[in-house]
Amino acid sequence: MTHIPQPQLRLITKTSKGALGHAGLDPRNALHPAWIITIISLWLATACNVPLWRALLQLPNAHSLRGWAFLMAFVLAVAAANAAVIGFLAWGRLLKPMLAVGILLAALGSYFMTAYGIVIDTGMITNVLQTDPREAADLLDWRLPLTIVALAGPPLWWLARTRVKPLGFARQIMFHGLLLLGSLALAAGLVFAVFQDFSSAMRNHTQLRYLINPLNSLYAVGNAAARPLRRDAGPLMPLGRDARLGASYAGQGKPPLLVLVLGETGRSGNFGLNGYGRPTTPELSARNDLVSARNAWSCGTSTAASVPCMFSNLGRTAYEASRIRSEGLLDVLQHAGLAVLWVDNQSGCKGVCDRVAEASTSAKPDDPQWCADGKECLDDVMLKGLDARIAALPAEQRARGTVVVLHQMGSHGPAYFKRSLPSQKPFQPECRTSALQECQRQEVVNAYDNSIVSTDHFLNATIQWLAAQSGTAQTAMMYVADHGESLGENNIYLHGMPYAIAPDVQKHVPWITWLSPAMQSRTRTTTACLQKDLGERRLSHDHYFHSILGLMDVQTSVYEASKDMFATCRGVAAAG
Repeated sequence: MTHIPQPQLRLITKTSKGALGHAGLDPRNALHPAWIITIISLWLATACNVPLWRALLQLPNAHSLRGWAFLMAFVLAVAAANAAVIGFLAWGRLLKPMLAVGILLAALGSYFMTAYGIVIDTGMITNVLQTDPREAADLLDWRLPLTIVALAGPPLWWLARTRVKPLGFARQIMFHGLLLLGSLALAAGLVFAVFQDFSSAMRNHTQLRYLINPLNSLYAVGNAAARPLRRDAGPLMPLGRDARLGASYAGQGKPPLLVLVLGETGRSGNFGLNGYGRPTTPELSARNDLVSARNAWSCGTSTAASVPCMFSNLGRTAYEASRIRSEGLLDVLQHAGLAVLWVDNQSGCKGVCDRVAEASTSAKPDDPQWCADGKECLDDVMLKGLDARIAALPAEQRARGTVVVLHQMGSHGPAYFKRSLPSQKPFQPECRTSALQECQRQEVVNAYDNSIVSTDHFLNATIQWLAAQSGTAQTAMMYVADHGESLGENNIYLHGMPYAIAPDVQKHVPWITWLSPAMQSRTRTTTACLQKDLGERRLSHDHYFHSILGLMDVQTSVYEASKDMFATCRGVAAAG
């Protein structure tokens, strides 16, 4: 064994320690997790919550001494709540990765809440999860990476350069337990100190709870993930298996053909047919054979919420409370022996067409007239080849009758300018970007109104197509939008806000019906009676399921005449 003199040993030891310290590996140079969590929690509570603080500063007396005290307590309470969540989720080596995810989530949430004035809840997260790449691309612009760099860059850079002081297993359990309890106690104490103002703000301004970032996203993601667990995991429950066709089918000369146009992002107030000050529906307004229900309301404020609800027999309140998976309207129509077809120009049917024939026009957008950019198509493309699609349905069912659903792209935002042809843009200048905040509000409205002009043409073309089938079928069309849209009112854009606090423009939808003379005779219902009865009567998506069963004369125990919008006028033709 080689002998090393003692002075040399001390020199090597000292040099080795210095090298380790220089490399940042000396535990004495690391920060305790408590400091790291505190700093990141404060960053999340302040820099990443501008929409929340902006909303709080608009509250009455916000700029008084008491108002500033409430604001400060709110900031610290949010920071404490962040620390509690971090303490619960991020242990040991998971601390940095979990903090990084939280920072990025907060930056994304801050961008979308600031850019579009939205709030984040379970419904919004569901929309995100069900959005297809085309729709997602419309939401992206240069401000998104800039916001992420500004809000996530500094804390991520600091986090990457900071070493975490390692804790033993026992100390780690003690630390996280104390952090969780202490953070919750601090948050509770701060809320208690300003409880009168806090309870008033939460009660009278419900949207505030959906602005607390990133806790809103974490809660919404967890709630969305748990939804399948709360629903019945058993088989799909049957519905309307007793359905049969009524007396109108006995000895019929021509079968009924009903086209249901499922609209996307339609604001009732922006339809010229409903009294809007602009001629957004020139083709429909020129007709005198339409029924427009001007007081119609949606089941939800997003496609993911509204479509399954309106095709259910339950109605909005019961559907939201239900935990059972069940068949829907299209299944009942099929049980009765009718042919059913779903044609999609959107992001799917949200499960309501899973057991019927379906086709998608957006899978290969190669039509030069209606799919100009080669990526997505205007809705008129759904009428091309529709005869052949219907002819491919079972002949025995077609002989009884056919129901076709055309699912629109409609006025889907924020890229409203993509939803109309150059020849369908009478309102100028229009906003030609997805970053709506870059445009004047009137430009946003112009782009949206142009999309309604396109829908107007599509609906009239659908009626003309149906009229051309009069030699072989008794025809009808019903158009209903799934939800409305915010166009910058109170700095809110798009849709998807929680129903209880959503503005009316996200819930007030157009509902337009056309019955051919043959269908009026078949159903013993007149357009004149419906125009008088439904013009101002309040309707909702709760009426959709039962009205279609009534119109198609499908008899089943799940049909409710009180929710059939046509019931009041049925028989008027015979009586008058």
